[in-house]
Amino acid sequence: MEFNFLAVLVAALIPTIVGFLYYNPKTLGTAWMNSLGKTEEELQDGFNMPMVMIVCLLMSLLMAFVIKVILVTGHPPGGLEGESIKNNTFAHGVIHGVFLALLMVMPVVITNGLYERKTWKNMFITIGYWTITMGLMSGLLDAW
Repeated sequence: MEFNFLAVLVAALIPTIVGFLYYNPKTLGTAWMNSLGKTEEELQDGFNMPMVMIVCLLMSLLMAFVIKVILVTGHPPGGLEGESIKNNTFAHGVIHGVFLALLMVMPVVITNGLYERKTWKNMFITIGYWTITMGLMSGLLDAW
C-alpha cells in the first residue's frame, strides 16, 4: 500500500481553488451573500484573511489525508468483483468524493444550518461547493 503525501498536499489546495471560483461574485458569491442576508462590507468587517487561509489550509490538509486513507483502505487491491469503474482512476475517486459529500457533509450542513437559521438556498449552495470539492479531491487522490 503506497501513500502519496505529495498528492495529499496538492489535493489540500483544491478547496481554496474551487472556493475562489465557486464563491466569486460572478458565479455563486452574490447568491451566497444574499442567502446570508449580508453585504460584502459586512462580511469583511473584522475578517482576518491570513488567519482564515491558514486554518482552512490545515483543515483541507486533514480532509485530504482522511479521504486518501478511505480510498486506500476502502477496497481490496484490484477492485471489487463486478465493479464497472476500476480503482485508482479519477472517475472512481469522484464517485467516492460525491458519496462522502452527500452522505456525510450534507447531513452536517443541514443539521447545523437548521439550528443556525440558515436558508435552504444557503445550505444547498454550501452542499454544492463541498460536493464539487470533495469529488475533485477524491478524484485526484485516487488517480494519483
